[in-house]
Amino acid sequence: MLVDIAQHPDSSISEITGRTGFPQSHVSASIARLIESGDVVSDADPGDRRRTRVKVNPKAAGALLVITDTPVDDAIADALPDTSALPEVLAALDTLSRHLNPSHQQR
Repeated sequence: MLVDIAQHPDSSISEITGRTGFPQSHVSASIARLIESGDVVSDADPGDRRRTRVKVNPKAAGALLVITDTPVDDAIADALPDTSALPEVLAALDTLSRHLNPSHQQR
């Protein structure tokens, strides 16, 4: 979600929901945590003060570059206590991805 916000600054919750396909409740809760952690900042939409717009906190942008520049396979390998399980874990994630979002092609 943080990558989506970085790619689309000043997005509303509904816009993020539309792009990511996540339920609105999940997006709202995730955004609240990102704001609380300081990774994201929010402002009222000047055109509609009832809407909130979010963007990556410039102070957190450097950390985002590190996250997006790390290949997912490397990040998963770093998180595993035993890297011999990496092929099995990646295969399971591919299967999960296909079932959760059939429109995404297998990597």
